[in-house]
Amino acid sequence: MPRIFSGIQPSGELHIGNYLGAVKNWVALQEQYESFYCVVDYHAIIGSYTPDDLRRRTRDMATSLLASGIDPAKCTLFVQSRVPEHTELAWIFNTITPLGELERQVAFKEKASRQEQVMAGLLNYPVLQAADILLYLADTVPVGEDQVQHLELSRVVARNWNARFAPEGAPYFPEPQPKLTPTRRIVGLDGNAKMSKSLGNTIGLLESKDEMWAKLRPAVTDPSRMRKTDAGNPEQCPVVFGLHKAFSPASTVAEVEVNCRGAQWGCVDCKKVLLEHMDAELTPIRTRAQELTAQPSLVDAALDAGAEKARAVAQRTMEQVKERMGLA
Repeated sequence: MPRIFSGIQPSGELHIGNYLGAVKNWVALQEQYESFYCVVDYHAIIGSYTPDDLRRRTRDMATSLLASGIDPAKCTLFVQSRVPEHTELAWIFNTITPLGELERQVAFKEKASRQEQVMAGLLNYPVLQAADILLYLADTVPVGEDQVQHLELSRVVARNWNARFAPEGAPYFPEPQPKLTPTRRIVGLDGNAKMSKSLGNTIGLLESKDEMWAKLRPAVTDPSRMRKTDAGNPEQCPVVFGLHKAFSPASTVAEVEVNCRGAQWGCVDCKKVLLEHMDAELTPIRTRAQELTAQPSLVDAALDAGAEKARAVAQRTMEQVKERMGLA
């Protein structure tokens, strides 16, 4: 089977943007690929944090992934820091990555412009990301549109290393290709930006139906609909209509469009229908998360097994890398 790698930062419990934009796709892909899914806690430490909070967020993320359908019997799920070869390979890649390539990264420029003191980890973030992927010789990476540039750097890193240390015509590292997720961008409840926990515009994946409604009810809708009798345009309602496309069956999406344009539904009516479809899909996930929280040994066993499988692959890769570079 072809091999994929993807990672997610330990931000705690998933929100529906994470779920729709990445994790739901991972669940489908584990049936088609040899899949490595990683909670990338090394990436998380470039910002401010407390050790206890990082441990909690890492565990909560793992629990949410398992509850969402990530199956340790079908894929390798692990925590990045449990496999030391990630940072070992990242240092090696630092030696063959041009500084200019890192300084051109859009994410680096945007984040650095907002910081009084820029740490080297922010600049080198894409190098560690390249190591994450190439350590498992992954040829495909499911990503959102905002990660495509970082993946291009991974290909540059693979190309540079192969040019120096792999025999001509027989590259060792593959140049990983992106596999864009079907749901590419989930708009936040404010309608202004991508759904993000830091912006407070999300709905938690494990929130109750009442908690979801408290956030969904005031969510931004088509500004042209001042009254229930005003005709609307679903395309001007990217939050609610976008979530209908993600959670509701095609017949309901079609009904939403007709009733919105014909002023047969008010926005609250539309949101109530959406809530029912969201709750139907997310209730089994919440139930599974509660079971995993009550039996923490199940999460431990999954992560232990995943780390063991990941280390076995990572160690073989590093043996080859070191031999080719004269380090062993």
